[in-house]
Amino acid sequence: MGKGRIAYKLVACASIMLILYTLANILFIDPEFKEFLRHKTGLRRPLPLPAWFNVVYVHVAFACIAMAAGVLNFSKRLLHRYRQFHRINGYVYMASVIVVVLSSGYLAPYATGGRISSVGFNVLNIVWLLITAKAFIEIKNKRITSHKHWMIRSYAFCFTNVCIHLLTAVYVGGFGLNYPVSYTLGLYSAIALLLAVPQLLIRFGRTQL
Repeated sequence: MGKGRIAYKLVACASIMLILYTLANILFIDPEFKEFLRHKTGLRRPLPLPAWFNVVYVHVAFACIAMAAGVLNFSKRLLHRYRQFHRINGYVYMASVIVVVLSSGYLAPYATGGRISSVGFNVLNIVWLLITAKAFIEIKNKRITSHKHWMIRSYAFCFTNVCIHLLTAVYVGGFGLNYPVSYTLGLYSAIALLLAVPQLLIRFGRTQL
């Protein structure tokens, strides 16, 4: 088995596990987001819970769709055998990213960590949207390799949430910082990592998914 197939299977397994965990968490483990909401202190505006819940459900659902659609479109087998599916699925991915970004824009003012975190999420949303748009432009211009590279950059942002929470845990457990500060640091650290790691993979030729 080639390195490309191994890398793809690892990414696919990670994506499937994250989707299943996210769905289990939102449907069964903590459907009322009690653990998440208890960290939202010192907000500049009241949290409109009915609307907030609805937007979060939409945000999570389309984030899962984007993750699933993205990993499917990295499959060479599907690309070669079902090109029309690859194309349609690409539009599904792009539409899902747009919904995730728009819903995140609504949620940003209520982000844990206050205004600094809100700004970070808005920056992240703009960057993700621009990267995804660039990937779309490249494939429209039939620049296949460049399209793939920009899609790798875009798909990395599907792992934003897990990166933020892992890094937050590091800052809380490893450095003893309080949760809001750790969350804000985790957010900005995640943005840096999600930009840097794909770029390093592309630069050193480790993109054979």
